[in-house]
Amino acid sequence: MRKFQNPVLPGFYPDPSAIRVGEDYYLVTSSFEYFPGVPLFHSKDLVNWRQLGHILDRPSQLNLDHIAPSMGIWAPTIRYHNGIFYMITTYVDNEKQQHNFYVTATDPAGDWSDPVWLEDAPGIDPSLFFDDGRVYYTGNRVPPGGQEYPKHMDIWLQEIDLSQGRLVGEKCSIWQGALKVAHAQEGAHLYKIGEWYYVTVAEGGTGHTHAVTIARSRNVKGPYEAHKANPILTHRHLGRKFPIVNVGHGELVETQHGEWWMFCLASRTAGGYFRNLGRETFLAPVIWENEWPVVSPGKGMLEFETVAPNLQEHTWEISSVREDFDVAELAPVWNFLRTPRGEFWSLTEHPGYLRLKLKPEQLTEQGNPAFIGRRQQHLSFIAAVSLIFEPQADGEVAGLVLLHNANFHFRFVLSREGDRYILRLIERFKGEEKELGSDLCDGGRVQLKVEARHQDYSFYFRTEEADEWKTLCMNVDGRLLSTDLAGGFTGTYIGLYASSQGAPSTTFADFDWFDYEGLN
Repeated sequence: MRKFQNPVLPGFYPDPSAIRVGEDYYLVTSSFEYFPGVPLFHSKDLVNWRQLGHILDRPSQLNLDHIAPSMGIWAPTIRYHNGIFYMITTYVDNEKQQHNFYVTATDPAGDWSDPVWLEDAPGIDPSLFFDDGRVYYTGNRVPPGGQEYPKHMDIWLQEIDLSQGRLVGEKCSIWQGALKVAHAQEGAHLYKIGEWYYVTVAEGGTGHTHAVTIARSRNVKGPYEAHKANPILTHRHLGRKFPIVNVGHGELVETQHGEWWMFCLASRTAGGYFRNLGRETFLAPVIWENEWPVVSPGKGMLEFETVAPNLQEHTWEISSVREDFDVAELAPVWNFLRTPRGEFWSLTEHPGYLRLKLKPEQLTEQGNPAFIGRRQQHLSFIAAVSLIFEPQADGEVAGLVLLHNANFHFRFVLSREGDRYILRLIERFKGEEKELGSDLCDGGRVQLKVEARHQDYSFYFRTEEADEWKTLCMNVDGRLLSTDLAGGFTGTYIGLYASSQGAPSTTFADFDWFDYEGLN
């Protein structure tokens, strides 16, 4: 029997939501402080996915100016009804205030509308449910009677008038989760399956105690009966040495052949309980017994290898290891840190190169630096770049960075002191910086490489004429890139960076190519 490998979307792709439209499947995930927002994927077989682009790809849709790490866009839900696609999500500001909105499109690969902001819609992780001519909004909130324990939340439902972009009628509390101690009830999705309405909920927080729970009712407004076998999926009982952890935030999908599957988030660990890649998208089979779902029957947990769905395998063209920057647009794997402001990058000013114009903003700030990055997607990998950079003043830098957030990252950069070109590897840990290594470089043309073997990260460089890589630093501890040390909800990015570090500048850096290759 054909099998597939988990995760189906490796790297920082958390909070998956998916739908089927005919024989096509579409999936979205959270994006937090990165722009464009809400990556959108398409599949024919639930396993092989290609990225169509991003739903929030215009500044008019998404203003992330000065947004703090792990704020921004949380837990989108994608739905389809009567020829229209809907994506609804939460924007969380720096005061942790939650603002819910939705956008629409008739073609998921085309332009999506500007946001429709909803008033009096408290909480996070909104979802839409279409039922017999009515549409319902679900979210979470502090229970009307107050919280009985820390992070105690209420799942609520209200009808929504999409023609007017507003909630109508009364709010209705429908469930408060399976366990009173399993806090942070969120990520609710409603389904009508047979004669039952089902609500799935993420609870236990998005860390080690994360879980998926379920309840059902004959009436959309309840009362809802909790499943006695809850949680229907979790790994919290498997211990911290199990290689797949913090499993939760599920989404049910039925294939055109009547099979059921669940997408969820989870993380892979390396070097102990350290999660550099953040939360990833996994897939598990589902069967129904006594009108309740059984996830991963006979196993009850996520597996790295699982029997594939009963769908014709449909692969897409595999992205090449090398990005040559020889087309007019960036591939959709690339992101900016917050909404890009100013014309600081170009693929046309020097054809065949990505040009980054130095900005005063630095990675250590909550600004919009000259940074373009992509997710780390493998526990072991090689990333390399070819750089042409002629700094005009002390303090101007350009190179390769490994970024978790402003206070936890590595900067592998070229700078200049007088007539000397110097490469430096700088570690930023808890906001404190340390130079791990440096070396002189012959001129402003250099290739940089990082090779990671789980938590051992090694850094190399060479001139364009040289065949051999020269070592700058070996076996650097990469655990500072993990959520467990850096905090927050994101994963590691590998990016190209240029900065004048606070000073005005007209200097630029040209990147000829970028390589990224996962290692077994």
